[in-house]
Amino acid sequence: MATRPFTAGARTSQELLDVTFVDHMSPAATAGKYTIELAHTLMEGTTPVDGSDPLQRDPEHFEIRAPQFMLDGATVQAVYPARGADGDFGLVLPHITLTREYLPWEREPKWSLAQRRAPWLALMLFRAGELPDDPEGLALTTERTVRELRACDDEKVLGPELTGLDEPTLAGNCRTIDVPASVFKAVLPREQELYYLAHVRDVDEPKLLADGEILIKGTFSVVTANRFPRGEGDYAVHLVSLEGFDKHLGGTLPDKVEYVRLASLWSWSFRNDPAAAFDAPGILADLVEPGNTDAENLALRMPRPANAPGSPSADEAHALEQLRLGYVPVPHRPITGEHTYAWYRGPFTPLTAQDIPALDTSSAHTTADFALIYDGTYGVFDVSYAAAWTIGRIVGLADPSYGKEVTRARRELANTAVRMMAVANDPVRSAAGVSSADGTRFGLSALARLAANRGGRSLVDALGSPQLPQEAVPEPVPLARLSRADARAALDDDCRAATLLSVASHRAGTLTDRLAELRTLRSVPFSYLVPDFRMLPEESLRLFRVDPVWVDALLAGARDVAVHTSLDQRCDRAVRAATRSGDRSGYPAAGLLMRSDLVPAWPDMVVVGKKGARALTEIRRELVASDILLCLFDDVPDQVLIREPSEGIHFGIDADSAGREVIGLRQLKDGQNPPLGATLPGQYFPTGSETVFAKYLRPPQEGGVADVLRLEGDGGLIKPLAQAHSLSDLHPAQLAVQLVNAPLEQRLMPGQGS
Repeated sequence: MATRPFTAGARTSQELLDVTFVDHMSPAATAGKYTIELAHTLMEGTTPVDGSDPLQRDPEHFEIRAPQFMLDGATVQAVYPARGADGDFGLVLPHITLTREYLPWEREPKWSLAQRRAPWLALMLFRAGELPDDPEGLALTTERTVRELRACDDEKVLGPELTGLDEPTLAGNCRTIDVPASVFKAVLPREQELYYLAHVRDVDEPKLLADGEILIKGTFSVVTANRFPRGEGDYAVHLVSLEGFDKHLGGTLPDKVEYVRLASLWSWSFRNDPAAAFDAPGILADLVEPGNTDAENLALRMPRPANAPGSPSADEAHALEQLRLGYVPVPHRPITGEHTYAWYRGPFTPLTAQDIPALDTSSAHTTADFALIYDGTYGVFDVSYAAAWTIGRIVGLADPSYGKEVTRARRELANTAVRMMAVANDPVRSAAGVSSADGTRFGLSALARLAANRGGRSLVDALGSPQLPQEAVPEPVPLARLSRADARAALDDDCRAATLLSVASHRAGTLTDRLAELRTLRSVPFSYLVPDFRMLPEESLRLFRVDPVWVDALLAGARDVAVHTSLDQRCDRAVRAATRSGDRSGYPAAGLLMRSDLVPAWPDMVVVGKKGARALTEIRRELVASDILLCLFDDVPDQVLIREPSEGIHFGIDADSAGREVIGLRQLKDGQNPPLGATLPGQYFPTGSETVFAKYLRPPQEGGVADVLRLEGDGGLIKPLAQAHSLSDLHPAQLAVQLVNAPLEQRLMPGQGS
């Protein structure tokens, strides 16, 4: 049984993540020992009858157990920052996600009120050098017995005040840390603050996020720290039990106490390095900035040469126009042997490519010469489609299984065609049908027609009839041998064409799958997609359309493997029909290339193409290099959205455009626009020149820096943050929604600026 006094949904307007935050889970009974007593009362009507109870009272004792000094590793779903992470986490509040949604509330702390269900756990962050037994901040612990944890015989060490523990429990081991009294008082969440530092997460839409946490469908508890890792160095995070410390949650300790001994249920470490700061907003803004003035600046083409003449000649203007169309000059050696150059353009074009009627990919070819385009005015070849055909052929030959299958299919087709041509002039033998190499029979046999007319009875009647005299037997009619042209023309007969299609279809299963994969341009070397590195410089974003004719030529090259004879070419129509060649429905239409440090930093960044209100299908998404992302869509988008991938699991504060440490406000009211949990554009807390770090942190320790968030009390964050939403108070779920780091997003509108 769980009570949920408040829920705050974090479903964003972009539907990236469907998560609901809940204040807490209240179990029907917390951990402890319980007794059930059954009493019997004899009633007469509504009046108890005096006398002793004739039935013996036998109380039942039972115990509800929950983790207390140790935590099973399966209970921890994820931590952030990740174990061993190294980066700039100065604006992050570390958190731990637990698979047991009731865990933080399974034990009943004495300071918990019914209206404010506080957890018995806290997540505490320590800088290297603060814990004497872990000077390097590696999250080391000391194994002790529970009896030693209580530290009853050492007045300098304060342990938890735990009673009612049996001997086996006291002799059991646990992991402990000794925290200097000054550090404990400085870092410990106050009694009223613990309520806000734990909440429940309901996940409806599973998603793998960039930092490695897998949001599995289900309900999880989350405990958040109250301290920012502001300084450079190593940090240790400990999930500790506060059970038995209810007298000291206000930050007061006995005078002689030098250390506080805590049970550490889970721990990990990470390194904060401000010098490794990754300016994701700046990088993303710089990527799209060229398109703000003219979307053509983001087109995939060679840049205009810096020394290009202002008033070019006709020849220079032609060369510049070729560059604008996406072509690059490449070395070329024609069949005549001289060294020259040619124009080449890959499948990614800055403009819509025109169909080439003279380019015939509807029939088989044995060389790429058919796809060469010659510009007689300048005496230069366009080798784009010839290169595509050659690449397709190389890709097909490089795959042993594909080469074997297509060769077998073409040989079987040719053999079947030869057998059909051999009997094409004999109606009796033609009607008997043709067998394929594996024994499969195609066509309508004479025996089948015989069986169709009264079956075996007709055959018996014929065999029982008197034999004709010799003079009544008709003379054999000699059949003229068909010419090669007539024999091959006979293959166009509907029945024979259907037979060839059946043979091709029988062998085309794997071929169709491989060609469908090639439609997405997989296996095509990247240097043929982007033929010059200057088209995609470092820290650049490029948009393009896909030339369907180039893809046609690519598929034709792969399909034309094992075409050696004119008969193979004649039978190619069956191969094309069986592999559904000529159908462009699976072709990509447009795409995006990004070359940036943002790619390895956000390997699962969200890229959404839209046409009107429809989200386009992402046909292919691939990291073609460590810093290059390729996305292909099924249509040409009129807008592209690029978003940070990890919305929903980082807790902390944001930095606005001026670099102030602020909280990006999110919607807390249902039925509003934007919806519940969505970012309120341009609204930050605090306003003006104030920052969270300047106003809502506890005073620093001696010689240190302020880094512990102050939630309640004088100058606490909760009240003014609630007022920013016109509320009198915040619940834990509402605070969790506010501390979800705001996602980054850039919107590109090709043709309309960015």
